[in-house]
Amino acid sequence: MNITVIGSGYVGLVSGTCFAEMGNRVTCVDIDPVKIEKLNKGIIPIFEPGLETMVLKNVKNENLFFTTKLNEALENSEIAFIAVGTPMGDDGSADLQYVLAVAKSIGQSMQKRLIVVDKSTVPIGTADKVKLTIQKELDLRNSDLEFDVVSNPEFL
Repeated sequence: MNITVIGSGYVGLVSGTCFAEMGNRVTCVDIDPVKIEKLNKGIIPIFEPGLETMVLKNVKNENLFFTTKLNEALENSEIAFIAVGTPMGDDGSADLQYVLAVAKSIGQSMQKRLIVVDKSTVPIGTADKVKLTIQKELDLRNSDLEFDVVSNPEFL
């Protein structure tokens, strides 16, 4: 299976690496070109026991890739995981700006049917917001592409 993981922080990198370890072809996408450059050089920005070994092995086996180009990552993907930060807002609620920005980018970039998974820890109702955001972008493109949104939050 071809999977895109958007966000290469703790949740995204660990999840993406584990999916690759299971034999999937995974592309991790991040907007930080320095982080992607380091990952492509085998420099792992977080510590998790065994992660570095698994990353290096799966990069070598061509199961794990890193890029800043979402549109290219989505070309062959059946599933896209949103694994970006949801920092606490001033009022204590989760700030969904990064999740919704990714949803917008997915709607602008997807070229075929896609399952979109909210892996970020988000409040109830976020899947509906993600769906509306993607659909709005597809409507702007006059696209009838189908997609589903699934919630699978990571509780650290």
